[in-house]
Amino acid sequence: MGQAVSSYRAQVILGAVLGLIMGGMVGYFTPHPAPPPPITVSTPLPTATPLPTSTPAPIRVYITGAVSQPAVYSLPPGSIVQDALQAAGGPTGDADLERINLAQELRDQQQVYIPRRGETASRSLISGGNSDSNSTGSGLVNINTASAAELETLPRVGPSTAQRIIAYRQEHGPFATIEEIQNVSGIGPATFEQLKDLITTGP
Repeated sequence: MGQAVSSYRAQVILGAVLGLIMGGMVGYFTPHPAPPPPITVSTPLPTATPLPTSTPAPIRVYITGAVSQPAVYSLPPGSIVQDALQAAGGPTGDADLERINLAQELRDQQQVYIPRRGETASRSLISGGNSDSNSTGSGLVNINTASAAELETLPRVGPSTAQRIIAYRQEHGPFATIEEIQNVSGIGPATFEQLKDLITTGP
């Protein structure tokens, strides 16, 4: 009887040990789900805002003489005489282009005179804009000191109008303001509108 109990107990213990071993093997060989990937939060990098670029101001050039449409034109900085000539509709048939440098770069408030063939009058072909002594340091024509030839470089000022300007300042004294030039016969508001940015009464 005692041997039977001992044998039964041994079988129970052996079964328990085998159960533990089997359970461990099942747990070891059973595949485990992979852990979820970590959650990453991306922060967008700040983008640099481009700085606004300033646009160079155009230059104003008065082109006259042997051109199709003499007037004051606004041209891009770095423009040359050829550009001004094209803006004015090109030369007339009697233009003497050999006497002027078409490749010369222009500056603000300059005056370009395209001579005619056979013309003998001596005058500056390119004046103003600090290019020569016929104008003030600012490139403006001084209506109190300019000669008739210098006054004629202005838009809509011919020989007779230039003489009237000189006669007016001789009779009334120097112009106090540029607006006073409208008191000269033949210079009305329309003409003054074209002159006001090109003339001065002095420093």
